[in-house]
Amino acid sequence: MADGLSVFLVEDEALIRMMMADMVAELGHHVVAEADNVRDASAFAMTAQYDFAILDINLMGLYVDPVADLIERRGKPFLFATGYGPELLPSLLRRRPILRKPISIDQLKAMIDSMFPEATAQTPR
Repeated sequence: MADGLSVFLVEDEALIRMMMADMVAELGHHVVAEADNVRDASAFAMTAQYDFAILDINLMGLYVDPVADLIERRGKPFLFATGYGPELLPSLLRRRPILRKPISIDQLKAMIDSMFPEATAQTPR
């Protein structure tokens, strides 16, 4: 894990997606796949090679839960990054970690560290 974690990033707002990708990189990890809609995200969810995913809940008016289901089927960890609350998620997904937008790099680092404690010593900051 010396090269950091690989991240699948799903966010429909281009500026927010770029900002989050920059934060991921600053923390020593790397984005390996990005999507801004449910169709593309579903394809990447099943085919991309990543350690975990960051998912916005609402993608252009559609909820991301089908993508989350696919990621869960692969046994990959994921978190939600959203301005919405967990009440919009199906009950089985409400137990997943949620970061509220706007997200700071310190919040993102703390969440990644809690999900991957073995990576904590590897990440800068």
